[in-house]
This record gives sequence, C-alpha cells and structure tokens, in this order.
Amino acid sequence: MQPRIAVLSFPGNNCEVESLRAIKQAGMEAVFFRWNDSKEKLKDIDGYLVPGGFSYEDRGRSGMVAARDPLLTFLHEENEKGKVIIGHCNGAQILVESGLIPLDQGLKMSLARNALGQEAVGFINEWVWITSTCKRDRCATSDWEGATCGEPFDGAQGRRNRTMHLPIAHGEGRFTTKDKDVWEKLKKNDQMAFSYCNADGKVSDDPETTPNGSVFAIAGLCNPAGNVVALMPHPERTPNGAPYFASMKRWIEGKRLQKLEKLGKPERLAGGEWAVPARIVRPVEIFVGTIITNNEERTVEQAAHRSVPRLKLLQLKYIAPKRAKPEELLSRLSFFNPNKETAMVRQNGAFYRWDSDAKQLLKSEKSPLADATVLLRRDEPDTGGAALGKGSETGICYVCRGVAEQELLKREVLEVFANPHASSLERLSS
Repeated sequence: MQPRIAVLSFPGNNCEVESLRAIKQAGMEAVFFRWNDSKEKLKDIDGYLVPGGFSYEDRGRSGMVAARDPLLTFLHEENEKGKVIIGHCNGAQILVESGLIPLDQGLKMSLARNALGQEAVGFINEWVWITSTCKRDRCATSDWEGATCGEPFDGAQGRRNRTMHLPIAHGEGRFTTKDKDVWEKLKKNDQMAFSYCNADGKVSDDPETTPNGSVFAIAGLCNPAGNVVALMPHPERTPNGAPYFASMKRWIEGKRLQKLEKLGKPERLAGGEWAVPARIVRPVEIFVGTIITNNEERTVEQAAHRSVPRLKLLQLKYIAPKRAKPEELLSRLSFFNPNKETAMVRQNGAFYRWDSDAKQLLKSEKSPLADATVLLRRDEPDTGGAALGKGSETGICYVCRGVAEQELLKREVLEVFANPHASSLERLSS
C-alpha cells in the first residue's frame, strides 16, 4: 500500500501543485487538504507536507499566523505519533514558528530576514547547491540513495557527491537563534541536516554559497527524532529533488515509527519569560500610519485574539532618524506616500502632524500613543535604520488598547508581535 501524504494548504500558499506532483512521482499517494477541511480527511495519513508560498501574505512575519492555526496543534499531536512532517520554504517558516523545529519545545529559533551583516539582501530567487550534512538515515529526507541528484561527478573519488541543485525563493530564510544551548543541541543531535554548498559539495557561509546569511550555512534542520524536517530550498520544483522524496517514502515504509516511540513524547515549553524594557524616547521619532485599511494590522490582531480576545490594535511604522530632518524624509515619495499614509512626529516630547500639502509640521494636541500600551519591535539587524544613516533606528509600533498591560506581556502574546531570536521588543511611552 502506498504511503499517503497530505499537502496542507493555507491561504496564500502557492506550491501545492508541484508538491502533489513530486509526491506522486515518488510512488506515494498525494492528498490535498485545505487548512479548514475536516480532519476526518486525515485519519489514514502517513505524513504531511506544508508547501511554500506566502501564507496569510506573510503578515507580521513569515509563517507566524499559520503557525497559530488549530491545524498546527493537530500536527503537534501527529508528531508525537512519529508521523513525518515536512515543510518547504514558507512551510519551514511555519514549522519553526510553531516550535516543531528545531526541538519540539516552543519558539527556539527564527527564519529571519535575509541579511549579510548589516546589509539587507531582500527577496532571493535563484538556484543553489545543498548537501546532506547529517548521517544518511538521520532524518526522513536525508537518505539520498543512488546518484540521481543532478550533482557533478567526482572523478578523484570515482563517485558522485551527495548534492542537489535546487531553486530558492524567499525573503526570510536566515536560520538563527539567540539561544547558544540550541546550537549545542543541534550539533550534538546531528540535526543540521542540510547545508548550502558549492557544486563540489564544499559547505561554506560565503555569500556566493549561502546568499541569505543563514548561520552555519544551514539550509534545513530536522527535529530530534528525525521525522520533522524544515528545508528552505524547493526540492519539489525540479526533478533534482526526486531522491529527497524517495527518502521520505523509504522512511515511512521502513516502519520508523517503532523506533520513534522509544524516544518519548516531546515537551511543549513556553520558553521562559521575556523581559520587555522601557525605551528611552529619542529626540526625533516618526510614526507612520495608513489611510487605507492595514491588512497586516488586522491579521496580527486576529492572531493575538487567541490569547487576548479584547485587544484593539493599531500598527505604525517607526523611524528614529539620527541626522536627517523629519521634514526632509516625509517630503520624499520613496519614504512617505501622502495618498495612503499619515505621519506624526514627536520632537522634544511634543507631537506634530505632518501636513503633506504645506510640507510642514503642525502642532497636535493628540498623541497616537495615548491611553495605550505601546510595543516597539525592532528587527536585528536593523537594515532599515542602516539605510537611513548610522545611528538611525526603525521598527514597527504595536499600539495596544482594550487589554491590561500584564495580559500583553505574556510570552505567548509577545511572540505574536515578534520572534525573540530575530527581534527585540521595548515598551514605548505615550
């Protein structure tokens, strides 16, 4: 009987067709499953694939919203049974945000924005080489049997390197964490399953090889048991990825579930407290809102409603220029669009409204931050601030009303607003 693999589709995913095709070509049965279908459809499923795309338009950050869908609670339960769960690109982001990767123990890592040092890389759409850097039988997709991976011949050894030539297409693919213990566990457990390399299989974090800045050149990770895999490149988009899916089939047919049961069930941990310090008000701060409906604002609010249902959220862009005058910045169409945005400026404790017609700041008695708990998220590195000049800072302000501050400062709520392994949070005074 063929293994049955469900391709899980969230709103905004766009790699379902390629994923279904790759599963079928590997000799498995592919089942298409929408996020809101009845789970009865999954009762005889052997494994799951969460495809790439832009679930919920990557609002908040990639994978954040889908990772908090009830379907992920179900996947945690399936993981405890040893079922295979694979995530590619956006699917990998969802698995990381859900805590299934890397340690089955809460939010321990981030797939952060592509960056090389302090320089933003932006969206990357190109071909890369990857190699399996764990033991062949370490995880569900690492046993690349044969020499059909599209790799070059290694004449010196008389064999072919275990590499794959695959496409990548992502804006947030940089594996990183602030928890040093996580790196130690990943190394000890042989969980750094796939790495970026050159055509000869040499692993390197050089930008020519690892274009997104991923730490240790990581292209993919598995969980401790090996049944959950998060991979950023797209093996489903090319015949080169066939050995990857063949490995998945062998893993399932080999009844690896019997071995997984001996490892015990994973623990789901919150990850400890998250201290949110007060921010020192900068001499000049610009707050940019929208005239039109801010879909990201509404979606982040809905994600937070699972923990704080009374929350009313206002989302603002935050800029604290070091040298540039606010009038100069707000006059640039590339910086501020008066047809769809509004701007307030705080200088020396006073608020001013930007009049785009008169090109001047007008004193305002109204603060956009009044009677609210204001959280400022700043991504690390702050590539937006670096683009405005040394010492400048940028971020996203979450102006929260309708709930008490102590409710907002719970870790499960804060993790909606920011991933602590790629961003910082500060409380901003009104």
